[in-house]
Amino acid sequence: MFIISLNYKCLLEEVDKHLDAHVTYLKREYAKGNFIASGRKIPRTGGVILSNVKTKNEIELILAEDPFYQEGIAEYEIIEFIPSMVAEGFEKLKE
Repeated sequence: MFIISLNYKCLLEEVDKHLDAHVTYLKREYAKGNFIASGRKIPRTGGVILSNVKTKNEIELILAEDPFYQEGIAEYEIIEFIPSMVAEGFEKLKE
């Protein structure tokens, strides 16, 4: 499992110009089953994506398709972890 932390590298006005394309990208990856959750950081300095793909290489290839990545809007920190405990109802995350 991966936590991806996005940090904006430009002003929010530039981020907003590419937001619709980014949301379309996110929806596509949700439909493929690659993303579990995502959202903005508070304050709005970037975002976070939770992914359940199997390898770091796979998530790197997926993130390379993000318009924010392609346009140089954000930098990405990828944190890999293995869930050892989960809340009731989230047992699938341990698979």
